[in-house]
Amino acid sequence: MTAKKLACIILAAGKGTRMKSALPKPLHKIAGRAMVSHVVATCEALNPDKIVVVIGPDMQAVADAVKPHATAIQQTANGTGGAALAAKEHFKNFDGDILVVFSDTPLVTSETMQRMVDLRRQIPAIGLTYSGFRPADPARYGRMVMDDDGTLKKIIEFKDAGAEEKKITLCNGGIVCADGAKLFDWLAQVGNDNAQKEYYLTDLPPIARKDNRTTHVVEMPEEETAGINTREDLAHLERMMQQRLRRKHMLDGATLTDPGSVFFSYDTVIGQDVTIGPNVIFGPGVTIANNVEILPFCHLEGASVAEGAHIGPYARLRPGTTVGANAKVGNFVETKNAKLGPGVKASHLTYLGDTDVGENTNIGAGTITCNYDGFLKYKTTIGKDAFIGSNTALIAPVTIGHGAIIGAGSSIGKDVPDNALGITRAPQVNKDGWASEFRQKKIREKAKKE
Repeated sequence: MTAKKLACIILAAGKGTRMKSALPKPLHKIAGRAMVSHVVATCEALNPDKIVVVIGPDMQAVADAVKPHATAIQQTANGTGGAALAAKEHFKNFDGDILVVFSDTPLVTSETMQRMVDLRRQIPAIGLTYSGFRPADPARYGRMVMDDDGTLKKIIEFKDAGAEEKKITLCNGGIVCADGAKLFDWLAQVGNDNAQKEYYLTDLPPIARKDNRTTHVVEMPEEETAGINTREDLAHLERMMQQRLRRKHMLDGATLTDPGSVFFSYDTVIGQDVTIGPNVIFGPGVTIANNVEILPFCHLEGASVAEGAHIGPYARLRPGTTVGANAKVGNFVETKNAKLGPGVKASHLTYLGDTDVGENTNIGAGTITCNYDGFLKYKTTIGKDAFIGSNTALIAPVTIGHGAIIGAGSSIGKDVPDNALGITRAPQVNKDGWASEFRQKKIREKAKKE
């Protein structure tokens, strides 16, 4: 038996004028990822045969963001029904199920979508499934008017609802799953007899009913319906997404000493028995192995930290950083495109850029890799079991051999062999009594001026 086909249409054509931004609304980020990309990833989890994203004119940036998925252009902003209809050319002879979802509701889950698909397929007579929810305060949400047989009769906007209809607690969640063989025929019958002169997805149930097809409702958590229209909404959903991510990581075995001050990206990977202190921020692309401790006020992005490592406080791991097992990156240490082997210690006040450091090497306080000459970046290679003295400048390209020692205060621009001492330091001169004579001289000069 051939598996039933599934496709998704993501509506992303809204101008987002209330965002007051040159950036298209679907590209504003939640937890480090564009909101439309969140929805695309959720749809991908269903393994659909195709995903089509409906965009507006001059939204090439959104089209680029959703590649390799196809896009359709809604030439005129004429409502959600018009937006879905704009994707019609991508569905010639398609007879599977079509989910229609919104790019500005990034908290919706694949589980909710799958339940809608499963119910739509349960009985051939079901032509549509809609998502619904029961908010604590129904306020001005559209109400879902149910028939006596438990099917959805119609969706009525709050402003058009009568007194009895306003008492209904089941509200429209926005998502639609439709029989793909009929969806576009039904959309073509939607009228625009409303104040906005627009075509709405919410008008489909009565049309399907005339075609002897019923509409059913799948209830979803209120959280998943949250949409974004303003910067305030964006901040609100960021908080909601962070709460979801914090809970996930704690349930997976991480300890967050102050959960509300830790911020994750959508793709952060945290192992078990990891302890994360307050005010730690994870940018995209971070993987933390088991038994790692991250102390307060650290920022990590594009970095991988191996088991047993110790990070912070006040450390910054930039993209391309890998920290080996049981290594230490301490306070006010910054790394970028740096590979620190197992047992490496860079405890304080250090910059390691474009650097490979061998296992068990100690990087002294104030060590700086000078990796940029204003035009190009150069690499520093430090072998294993080396010791870099405090306040050392390593001028790349340069290689420090295994077991080598660099004297404190050195500026090293030539390779240092294995087990050698590298040191550059001007001779020290002590002048007896000079300080006393200097002070007396300055006292006399000051007295003359007074």
